[in-house]
Amino acid sequence: MTVRPYGERWRASYACDPWGSRGRLFPEAVSPTRSEFQRDRDRIIHSSAFRRLKHKTQVFVYHEGDHYRTRLTHTIEVSQIARALARSLGLDEDLAEALALSHDLGHTPFGHTGEDTLDECMKEFGGFDHNAQALRVVTRLERRYAEYDGLNLAWETLEGLVKHNGPLLDPEGQPTLRYAERGVPLAILEYNAQHDLELATYASGEAQAAAIADDIAYDSHDIDDGLRAALFDIEELREVPFLDEILTEIDARYPGLELSRRIHELTRRVITRFVEDVVAEGDRRIAALAPTTADDIRHGAETVMCFSHKMREADASIKRFLFAHMYRHPKVMQVRAEADDVLRDLFQRFKNEPEAMPEEWRADLTRDDEARLARRVADYIAGMTDGYAILEHRRLFDVTPDLR
Repeated sequence: MTVRPYGERWRASYACDPWGSRGRLFPEAVSPTRSEFQRDRDRIIHSSAFRRLKHKTQVFVYHEGDHYRTRLTHTIEVSQIARALARSLGLDEDLAEALALSHDLGHTPFGHTGEDTLDECMKEFGGFDHNAQALRVVTRLERRYAEYDGLNLAWETLEGLVKHNGPLLDPEGQPTLRYAERGVPLAILEYNAQHDLELATYASGEAQAAAIADDIAYDSHDIDDGLRAALFDIEELREVPFLDEILTEIDARYPGLELSRRIHELTRRVITRFVEDVVAEGDRRIAALAPTTADDIRHGAETVMCFSHKMREADASIKRFLFAHMYRHPKVMQVRAEADDVLRDLFQRFKNEPEAMPEEWRADLTRDDEARLARRVADYIAGMTDGYAILEHRRLFDVTPDLR
């Protein structure tokens, strides 16, 4: 395989070219040692928000066990899968990796519970959306550089971060997907007004690779974590025909295999089959579209990185199983309810008493601008780790749930 300068590998004509990037909001000199997308990857890894992922929940709270996934370990797994997909299909690996590493930067403490709680608390002020929050993090909230707020990422990285799940607007400019009822979040619209991310098109192939890598990682590692936590038994997974087939193969080849190895064999085969399916389906769709530029993929009628019909059903079946047996398990629901209480308490206290927040978070706030105050509180809480949210609650309230 041809290796380009700075360790870049061969790219197809429809891949994003870092040397042909549409640039950054604040122009910068070209790096003599790294491509534009390599610089973005490095800036994301060195950000404070990325480090905090280590102590943010995936499904379980951070202190429940050392072997369960956190947002950080999940992000690393997504990154590995995204690079594998990009490499197989001739896409830019560094951009796919940067997008995988940044896709969860806007997540709150306590997993999806935190997002649901903040969304409800912010209902009167535009709601809360982790995708829009990730954009706020990389364009506003990270304050590391002398000349600008945010990380000043390349256009292709920001575009992929915002649109990895598909267009946000239809050709007539109306919201699509989950934004159809509530509209595109203001944070995205405000940034788009000064740096057009072309919200009515698909994202690049690299962004699509990162998005489907997220699905693959979720399916495999939530099975793993659910089994380790004894929320369900491995034999219950036979309810899903796709998993039953894999378990039958494992048992035939390795009769009497110890449980921990059996679980690992299952999860690694789940990842392998999904990855191989996406590569095969991607090859088929790319051949049908015959793109010659990255924009050809953006302006296509559908995504090029997706599961085949058979594997879409497998993915949906796994998610239905996990929803019933894991995400809505009484043990998990109890922790979710307590986490909800913690974040609601914090939001109301900080909104009523902004002086309870650190100086840098309450600076230049006025009580007469309620929407701005609420958004600042949401930014502060969203950036917290699980442990810090608990410590803040203990500092401000007499009783704090154990979250166990």
